[in-house]
Amino acid sequence: MASRTLLLLTFVSVINICLCQRGRDPPTARSCKELKQKHKFNKDGLYFLRSARGVVYQTYCDMTTAGGGWTLVASVHENNMYGKCTTGDRWSSQQGGNSNSPDGDGSWSNTVTFGTAEAATSDDFKNPGYYDITAEDVAVWHVPNNERVDRWKQTSFLRYHTVTKFLSSYGGNLYSLFKQLPVKYNAGSCPANHGPTVPVAYDVGDATSNHNQFGPNVRANSVPGFITFRAINNERAAMAICLGVKPTSCHTEHSCIGGCGYFPEASPRQCGDFTSLDWDGYGTHAGWSASKQITEAAVLIFYR
Repeated sequence: MASRTLLLLTFVSVINICLCQRGRDPPTARSCKELKQKHKFNKDGLYFLRSARGVVYQTYCDMTTAGGGWTLVASVHENNMYGKCTTGDRWSSQQGGNSNSPDGDGSWSNTVTFGTAEAATSDDFKNPGYYDITAEDVAVWHVPNNERVDRWKQTSFLRYHTVTKFLSSYGGNLYSLFKQLPVKYNAGSCPANHGPTVPVAYDVGDATSNHNQFGPNVRANSVPGFITFRAINNERAAMAICLGVKPTSCHTEHSCIGGCGYFPEASPRQCGDFTSLDWDGYGTHAGWSASKQITEAAVLIFYR
C-alpha cells in the first residue's frame, strides 16, 4: 500500500513539474542570434522568440551554418504558377494586377504576419521578426515545396548568405529597406533605381549551380553570386529579391520574386510571388523560364 501511495505521489509531482514548466514566463530573446550567444542554444530547430512589443512567436533557428544564429523571418512559396496574383500570392497581390494598387498587398513593407514556421515550405510565412529584429545580414535557402522542417537542411539545394552587414545601412531589416525602396509599380526606372546588389557566400551549391537554375536568356542577362533587392524592369514594375543573381538588363521579372501589384506588360502574366519565372513555359528551363527545381521550391529568408 505504501509503495502504491509513493508511486501516486511521484506521478502527481511529475505532472506538477510539467504544468509549472508550461506556465513559465515566455522567452525574452528577440532573435536566434541572441538565443545562441546569451543562452547557449546550439541545435537547429524550432524555438520561441519574443518581439519588443511582447509578441511571442515560433520560428526556425539555424544555429550551425557559418557560425549560426540565423532567424527564419519569412518564406515565399508559389502554390500555383498558373494563378497570377490570386489567393495565396501574399508577397505580390491577391487581387490581380491593378494599376490602382501599385504596391499590391504591400507585404514587403508592412507588419502583417501570416503562416507558420513549420509549414514555411508549404505556404507563405512572415513573422514579427521580419520587422522587429535588427540584423546585419540575410541568408536565403531554396527548399523543395512541402518538405518537413526536420528535412530542410538535408533537401535544400541552394543556400547562400550575405557577409557585408549591408542591412546596417537600411535600418537593420528588410522591412526598413523596403520602406525606403518600395516594391511598387512606377517607383523608379531600370537600372537607375534598383536597390542594393550584395555579394553572397554559398553554404550549399555555388554561383554556377545557382546560375544554371535559370534559362539561357536569364543567364545571358545576369551575373551569379549576388542578391539584388528592389529590381525594376523595363515597364517600371518592381520585384523584391533576385535569386542569387545581379541582373545586367531590365528583364528582371524572370529571375526575381515578390512582384508589385501591377505589371503593364502582358498583365497579369508577369504578376505573382514568383513573377515570371515561367515566361516560356512552366519549368521548361528554356528561353526565359527557370528550372522546375527552383520553381517548385520555397525561398526561406533568414536574418542575423
